[in-house]
Amino acid sequence: MPIIQAAIKDLRKSRKHREVNKAAKNKLKDSIKEIKRLITDGKRDEASKKLSEVVSIIDKAVKNNLLHRNNAAHKKSALARLLAAK
Repeated sequence: MPIIQAAIKDLRKSRKHREVNKAAKNKLKDSIKEIKRLITDGKRDEASKKLSEVVSIIDKAVKNNLLHRNNAAHKKSALARLLAAK
């Protein structure tokens, strides 16, 4: 454990940030899994509606520095390709 007061505050802050980031990443992963499940089940209409929500979640993750912008572009294009192919 840190002894210096600033280090203690920093540890507390990093724990809070870790929880927020973990929740956001889990939401992102769950939404991507859900849209992939919809596509494989053949529910294209629901998947196309959900795609805009997932793209929004991905863009927010980039804004909050959870994903690199190129990684986000890769994820978005992969989901769009998957939706168009099936």
